[in-house]
Amino acid sequence: MTEANSPRSYLIFTGTGPILVLSTYPELTDERLLRKLRYKGISKFIAYEVDSGAVRTQYQQSFDSIVEDLESAEDIRVLDFNGHQIMANFSLDELGAPIKYSGEPA
Repeated sequence: MTEANSPRSYLIFTGTGPILVLSTYPELTDERLLRKLRYKGISKFIAYEVDSGAVRTQYQQSFDSIVEDLESAEDIRVLDFNGHQIMANFSLDELGAPIKYSGEPA
């Protein structure tokens, strides 16, 4: 897998709580990815890209397995949906600018 299509890690705050995902789409607001999130009931969110090295350190075994699974296609996978665990693993001070999606077309 090249750097260009290596998975990006995102912490997404949804209506039901935070989830940590890996995605090989070019950006979090890619319409194909948004369609998948809407299918799962996520129509609005605030997200932050998380350093993939830090995510790999915290979730080494599952991270490598998901990366291997994502090698074959552009897709998204949930790495963790336990909000308490996610918040314990990452400092909000490490996060960059928010990516906001209100469910409205751009």
